[in-house]
Amino acid sequence: MASEPTDEKGETVIALVDDDRNILTTVSIALQAEGFATRVYSDGETALKALLENPPDLGVFDIKMPRMDGMELLRRLRAHSPLPVIFLTSKDDEQDEEAGLEMGADDYISKPFSLRLLLARIRAILRRRDVPIPGESRSEEDSAASEELARGRLIMDPARHRVTWDGKPVSLTVTEFLILEALASRPGVIKSRNQLMDAAYPDDVFVDDRTVDSHIKRMRRKFRSVAPEFSAIETLYGAGYSFSDV
Repeated sequence: MASEPTDEKGETVIALVDDDRNILTTVSIALQAEGFATRVYSDGETALKALLENPPDLGVFDIKMPRMDGMELLRRLRAHSPLPVIFLTSKDDEQDEEAGLEMGADDYISKPFSLRLLLARIRAILRRRDVPIPGESRSEEDSAASEELARGRLIMDPARHRVTWDGKPVSLTVTEFLILEALASRPGVIKSRNQLMDAAYPDDVFVDDRTVDSHIKRMRRKFRSVAPEFSAIETLYGAGYSFSDV
């Protein structure tokens, strides 16, 4: 099921792929209310052909779908396209999350999810890709965005959600970026897991401690892929985490 392509009108297009038609309808209406154009697909096989022939600006994929699941859809898509992708899934399995992110997903949101969280993640990823966002002019984006955050070898660009360490790019998800920004904004200050959850998730979204720990673990691994000695994110057992810019 797909709506007529609308990107020729200059609109920012979001593709939704999910076998749950209630989710397709709800999310599509919410996105359209924010000024986005949407195309919706109820299975991965149908979506793949359309995504390659007429690419949108961003895709939101469910993982568990008939005919072709979201993981396989992303794998095949990545062979031809760098389309930014957010995964939606009801699976509460860290291995699935790891696999999706390693395959090239930009972020990962578990069902049931907050539409406000999804919209925030979509906007952040589009800014990072320099894609126009409905209702936002470039000057509004620039004035709303924080200046670059420099902490020792770390440089963070909040307007584009870009990160470098010693000049080398580090690809973080939006959630990871927000957690790191909360830590790096006050070096040496211990942030509890609750404080980090508040920085990365809206008030109406519940995540447990293990989720924050998983994000920290992945961030460390990503930084160590460009700097094996990386140790700037410190664990204070029983208290939380801190960032050292030394």
